[in-house]
Formats: sequence, structure tokens, C-alpha cells
Amino acid sequence: MIWKYLFFFIYAQISIRTGQSIGCFKCTSVNGDNPACEDPFHNNVSDLYETPCMGGRKGRDGLYPASDCIKITGHYDDSGETMMIRGCALDSGTLTTDTEIIRMSHCGYFYFNDRYVTGCVQSCNEMDGCNAANFLNCTYTLVVFAIVITTFRNV
Repeated sequence: MIWKYLFFFIYAQISIRTGQSIGCFKCTSVNGDNPACEDPFHNNVSDLYETPCMGGRKGRDGLYPASDCIKITGHYDDSGETMMIRGCALDSGTLTTDTEIIRMSHCGYFYFNDRYVTGCVQSCNEMDGCNAANFLNCTYTLVVFAIVITTFRNV
């Protein structure tokens, strides 16, 4: 009987995602006007870090907890100005990859603020800041599982 409850507990720990959003660095730099935002990036600039990071969803008003950090780099084709944008975003739930900025990192040409840009759009969701030190994984679940198995192995 205890094994049914144990299985349910472990399944719930592994399957249920929390409602917390990711923390990301947020800044913009055009032609290097914000050196703290440029590469090489030093993630010890705390006023650029936002947690929880909130982003808009396509077709909806308001801000929602972000699922990914993004970094957009490049230069405008018409003027040669460089750009660096760090921020956060979330999947809006549409079926096509081409309209969801976080689904696929890529480099090449894209349209941004009514201008053509040559550059890269990168997204990540592995850890807060994607270049910060904190990384949450399933260690907690494994520790609880080991304790429960050890405690009830003779039941």
C-alpha cells in the first residue's frame, strides 16, 4: 500500500512545474551607449538583473512570468548601427516556430523595429540569467526519494 503513495509522491515531484519565472538580465545598448550591456558581459551588475522577469504575450494585455531569457545582437542593415538587447520572453502558444522568438535560436537576417538587422537571436532557459551562477535541478527530488526508500524498504 505504501508503494502506491510513494510512487504518486515521486511522480508529483518530478512532473509538477512551479509557477515561478526565470530571472534574466534586461538592458539595451545601441552603438555601445550602454557598456554594461555589451559583450564581454559581467553579470555582477545587479541593477540589470530582474527576477522574476516578466514579459508580454502575443494578443494579450499585461505581463506574465517569463520562461526564457533572450539576447539579440546585430547591426542594422540601413545604418550599420550595432545593437545589443538582453531581456526575457515567453512562448505565446502559437503553432508556428517562426513567430515565437524563444523556440529557436538563430543567426541571420531578421526584422526588428521596422528595420532589417543582421545578427543573432538567442534564447535559453537552463538557469537564471543564463550566465549567472544559480542552477535549479532535480537534486531535491532525488534526496527525498532516497530518504523515503531507505525509510520504507523493509515495509
